[in-house]
Amino acid sequence: MFAAERRQLILEMVRANGAVSLRELARVVQTSEVTVRRDVRALEAEGLLDRRHGGAVLPGGFTRESGFPQKSHLATAEKTAIADLAAGFVEEGEAIVVGAGTTTQELARRLARVPGLTVVTNSLLVAQALAHANRVEVVMTGGTLRGSNYALVGSGAEQSLQGLRVSKAFLSGSGLTAERGLSTSNMLSASVDRALVQAAAEVVVLADHSKLGTDTMFQTVPTDLITRLVTDEAPAHDDRAATELQALADQGVQIAVAGASGGAASGPGGTGAPEGDAVPARQQRRDVPLPGPRRQVPGAAAGLRSATALGEQPTGPERARVADMRRR
Repeated sequence: MFAAERRQLILEMVRANGAVSLRELARVVQTSEVTVRRDVRALEAEGLLDRRHGGAVLPGGFTRESGFPQKSHLATAEKTAIADLAAGFVEEGEAIVVGAGTTTQELARRLARVPGLTVVTNSLLVAQALAHANRVEVVMTGGTLRGSNYALVGSGAEQSLQGLRVSKAFLSGSGLTAERGLSTSNMLSASVDRALVQAAAEVVVLADHSKLGTDTMFQTVPTDLITRLVTDEAPAHDDRAATELQALADQGVQIAVAGASGGAASGPGGTGAPEGDAVPARQQRRDVPLPGPRRQVPGAAAGLRSATALGEQPTGPERARVADMRRR
């Protein structure tokens, strides 16, 4: 394939999907990632697309959301590895919420084997994956069906989540940065995702490496609310993805990386996942308020006030000293 043909195909893929990883582009055009990166750089110079960490997006800084048919064929190996690892963080008998997305759909297929599980979701795809699981209870939100990703959105979905409390929320999105957290390109989807986050004690984000460093229009989960990120292993030359992971870890996000060979590396504090070399992560910090300054009361009055505060009466010599002070 000539360079002009490759670049035309790359451009068509980005326009159709909004964002495509270099790995996926290289697979489709049947060339190396080094060659694809050179093509992407040339197309960016012409203003036809923008480069992002490990991929390419539509020009203008913010990607549009792709539909389910396009998403379902992108980064399938990465999504499978992420789902395999994320399932290890779910324990028997838990109650969780699972958001919409093709990665969360892969997770749901693996959750069908967890006994006693209760899954609350606004995704028809997640519910379908769990429909025949005998030991899993599925609770659907209300709302209006959004056909592009088979998700229930709107005020009905948000209201049905009020008062709900579960242990974990599993969410995916269109982009993830250390500065802004998880984001998506659709306002209605973002609003429901925020309601899912409010219902959970912990938030687990599922995002492949191509989404690292990508920022989209609507924030769903700020970085300080993300408990753990489950991602795949970025190419060795993708320094920007590694930098973004380190920045997320520095803000207290626990990082779990699904290796290409099926192994995993988990940051500190992770449970239920395979052990391995960890991406450095700082433990969550808990700020304890310092006690305020104490007011000093001079003389015997201090003893009187402290005794009175405890409901005690001064006795013996103390009563005589207090009486003498009052006469003075």
